[in-house]
Amino acid sequence: MPNPHDAGRRAPGREGPTASLRAEGATRGFGVRLAAAMLARGPLCVGIDPHPALLAGWGLADSVQGLRTFSQTVLEAVAPLAAAIKPQVALYERHGSAGMAALEELLAAAAEAGVLTIADAKRGDIGSTMAGYADAWLRDGSALAADSVTLSPYLGFESLRPALDLAAANGRGVFVLALTSNPEGASVQHVGGADSVAKRIVQAAAVENQRWASVTLGSVGLVVGATVGDALKELGIDLAAVHGPLLAPGLGAQGATGADMRATFGAAYPGVLATSSRGILAAGPGVAELRAATTATLQRL
Repeated sequence: MPNPHDAGRRAPGREGPTASLRAEGATRGFGVRLAAAMLARGPLCVGIDPHPALLAGWGLADSVQGLRTFSQTVLEAVAPLAAAIKPQVALYERHGSAGMAALEELLAAAAEAGVLTIADAKRGDIGSTMAGYADAWLRDGSALAADSVTLSPYLGFESLRPALDLAAANGRGVFVLALTSNPEGASVQHVGGADSVAKRIVQAAAVENQRWASVTLGSVGLVVGATVGDALKELGIDLAAVHGPLLAPGLGAQGATGADMRATFGAAYPGVLATSSRGILAAGPGVAELRAATTATLQRL
């Protein structure tokens, strides 16, 4: 797989591609656009997680206005540096319809700034309900439309078909939960040993990405925790064969380092989009401080 991390990367702090990344819309797959952003800016996704404790640490109220200020400040700070942002949908949803409106504003502002978005919604259901989720997050013209969305496959990978097909049709992407680093995840994902649930999800994603075999990255990504350690080897999982982006939460506050990630992902590392949330957000509320933390994180990667 060509390495989107190396050739032609801009130095941190220099603006990479902005609205031009979106100009071709659905004629370019999400994976292609993400690979271009990673090559230009580096392999970093900044999570926007407005936890009550973080809002308080910034001197903001746990309110919709605090949520809006937090979100827009993070976007302003990281837009020139990060390949993508990943708002945590639950932390907007807890504020009701006004919180979701703040999320809509953030997604629209990110589109204007040319920053790719990953809506961390972890949606998963069957039939018309899954189609409804797909329509909300992946349909052109939807107020909640993001460049990509996280999905849960634990009602069966094929239950995600409405989202997989709509994302492909609209030049958007998905990230399917595959091997997470939370302790409870192993009780489901590791079941089956050499034929584990996680391995089957990885293989199914690889099949989906065959439609993008001729480009740098496919548009069906996976969520694989940066702190999964030896689980990939133990389960015999070949992430390099997925030909899609690998969203890897756990960098920074959760303990993973760039060196750890290179060791964990091995040959698949060129497709890894590392995610840092609290490790960067704790540097706020100043834009300059947030940018410095983002630049430092990129340098460690």
